[in-house]
Amino acid sequence: MGLVLDSSVLIGAEREKRPVSQVLASLAAEYSEAEFPLSCISVMELEHGWHRANTPEAAAKRRRYLDEVLAILPVEPFTREMAVLAARIDSDMKKVGLVIATADLLIGITALHYDYAIGTSNVRHFKMIPGLKVLPL
Repeated sequence: MGLVLDSSVLIGAEREKRPVSQVLASLAAEYSEAEFPLSCISVMELEHGWHRANTPEAAAKRRRYLDEVLAILPVEPFTREMAVLAARIDSDMKKVGLVIATADLLIGITALHYDYAIGTSNVRHFKMIPGLKVLPL
């Protein structure tokens, strides 16, 4: 089993000053046989947060946290097959008036592609993706 971690989980942990190792230990205790990869789209979101820091101190803190995340968690690429799936699902959703942020769609598609669940604090967006198992974290 796998559980793709949405960036919202890691952003929340950083704000709470929880080390990545502690986050993973908690997840491993609850989901003992799971892998915990990131989508490369989440890496973009986390990097974006680093670039938007208001002070050099905040930027340095975010960079350290991000470096720890990237040293521990594997990152899954976004592939052509995922792009095709994302286009179909996005088109189907828009036909019925559902709109999801593109980054969330792509992160969710990464999980769906690998038949993994998504762990997120942003349940509302990810619940719109058909067939995606969403775990609130």
